[in-house]
Amino acid sequence: MHKDKRADYSATDAYGALGEHARHYIDLLRTQKYNRSSISQYQRCLAHLGRLMSEKRLEVADLDEVTAVELVAAIGELEGLRTSATFIAKRFVGFLADQGLSKRLPPPTPKDSARAELRRDYEAYLRRQRGLSERTIFHSWRFADRFLDFCFGDEIGDLPAITPNDIARFLQHLTTHRRSPLRDRTPPAHLRNFFRYLFKAGKTPVNLAASVPSIRRSYGARLPRSLTAEQVEVVLEAVRSHAPETVRRRNYAMVLLLARLGLRAPEVIAMRIDDIDWRAGEIVVRGKGHRHDRLPLQPDVGEALAEYLQFERPPIPSRALFVTSRAPHPPFEDGQVLNAILKDAFARTGLKPPAPYVGSHVLRHSLASHMARQGASLDEIGDVLRHRSRASTLIYAKLDIEGLRSIAQPWPVVGGAQ
Repeated sequence: MHKDKRADYSATDAYGALGEHARHYIDLLRTQKYNRSSISQYQRCLAHLGRLMSEKRLEVADLDEVTAVELVAAIGELEGLRTSATFIAKRFVGFLADQGLSKRLPPPTPKDSARAELRRDYEAYLRRQRGLSERTIFHSWRFADRFLDFCFGDEIGDLPAITPNDIARFLQHLTTHRRSPLRDRTPPAHLRNFFRYLFKAGKTPVNLAASVPSIRRSYGARLPRSLTAEQVEVVLEAVRSHAPETVRRRNYAMVLLLARLGLRAPEVIAMRIDDIDWRAGEIVVRGKGHRHDRLPLQPDVGEALAEYLQFERPPIPSRALFVTSRAPHPPFEDGQVLNAILKDAFARTGLKPPAPYVGSHVLRHSLASHMARQGASLDEIGDVLRHRSRASTLIYAKLDIEGLRSIAQPWPVVGGAQ
């Protein structure tokens, strides 16, 4: 089987119909620090794709993601690639789209134009006035868009004509199309945000947010699910000793931030190199609502971060603190990587997770629970966890069993009221 190991990709016709566009893309990969083996795979795939396009008399302007995937599906001799030909083709088409060279999409319909303007204004409202994260903004629009499709279909729709009955029918639609009853409070919360915006923007005559029903939820019905201090150390040791060698220091530093400082997973992912003040011994935490807080940098956390930066983080221009191990080493999109790290650590140690789903919040709860059992006040716990409301900290009051016993009322007995 011909492997193209000695192919001359500098030749004029090496990439067929893709020509200089493929060469520019390969040059971009080199500037992004892709290794020689990965670049070779991209070169082979793009060379075959360009030749097939030449055979079918296709030009770059005719190429879109669907066409590219259909073409590379016929490349049998590239099935042994460590990176799939389909993945490479999609990445390349995305590059062409950024350059304005790929096949143009059909012109937007009036509905698409109106919806795009509404989305732009709504997201600006959430970003500037509500201070929400980009992830929350994305999901807020997703539910708003689904609601508009439910009410108006392919029509532009008359926003002032929306009624409370439309809202109730939409939530009922969500409930009946789920495998389990709707317990999540997220859809109603996103809809309230949307209707508040419509009213403030003058697009509806009344504030329909009050018409969105609440989902009953027994707040704080159970004790916080946490690990003991000894179990936390076992998990940390598993991450430090058994994680893949290429990401061992990175994974350990990330998990240590969760365990020692009680950070949320998105806060760890959002950290930048400039957030560490080595001289002052502090670290900036980019919290909810674009709030920035300064926390003391504990010695073991600082040592773990320093080792990661010195020995493991790739030399790239990005200022993101934690980046992926594969070129071009972008920052993580979300905190799911921390859930995966903890899940693997629990599996290796044999510890039973305190909840069926292993999430990064278990270390945040563990830190607060340990503080409560050591006699820390609710104000101290709230300061460490950076809670905005004292109500968020009250769930840890249930851990003070002795204090609760002192205020417990006697169990009612027959005739006790006499």
